[in-house]
Amino acid sequence: MGEKKEKKAPKTSWFDGLKTEFGKIIWPDRKSIGKQTLAVVIICIILGIIIAVLDFGIQNGVDFLINL
Repeated sequence: MGEKKEKKAPKTSWFDGLKTEFGKIIWPDRKSIGKQTLAVVIICIILGIIIAVLDFGIQNGVDFLINL
């Protein structure tokens, strides 16, 4: 009894909403993407070297302890 009907916003197409959201995206420029890609590659190489050195050191340490 006394129920209130709330007005709902008109339904728009999902694709219209998607198109609107894509319009709000600020895409980085080519120079920025190049710098970020270079930074990621350099960090991956550095971390790979650190992991390889640690692996080599731990492997030799374990081999040394086993051969005592």
